[in-house]
Amino acid sequence: MTRVDFYILSDDSSRNLEIFACRLTEKAYAQGMKIYINTKNQQQTQSLNSLLWTFKQESFLPHEVALENSPSESPIMIGHGIEPEQSCGLLINLDQEVPLFFSQFERLAELVNQNPQVRDKGRERFRFYKDREYQINSHKMGST
Repeated sequence: MTRVDFYILSDDSSRNLEIFACRLTEKAYAQGMKIYINTKNQQQTQSLNSLLWTFKQESFLPHEVALENSPSESPIMIGHGIEPEQSCGLLINLDQEVPLFFSQFERLAELVNQNPQVRDKGRERFRFYKDREYQINSHKMGST
């Protein structure tokens, strides 16, 4: 069963949410995990695609944007509205909805900040997982 971790950031910046996603990706990649970052739209996909190259000058995270019917061997994929074709260990969800394919992952990271809309949708997702008896862990994070 998928382990669900909620990371609750202390501010309401969407940019800091994306930077935290990059840091989490870097940590998981260093542990040898394959990662899929599920974004809310094409704009956020492109933002993360750029940010993964620049968020830290000394790091390199091999990644690519997921395309429909285009399998990839990249250890890090970014996409929205596309179910990943490869098996991954970690799903990082930046969308406000529960990804329909989340249960194929070992771990799911739900990122939530203090923006009222983001926080409320995060609470809905928390209830969804809790009602289905998934193991949930919450982590309160300081500023990025």
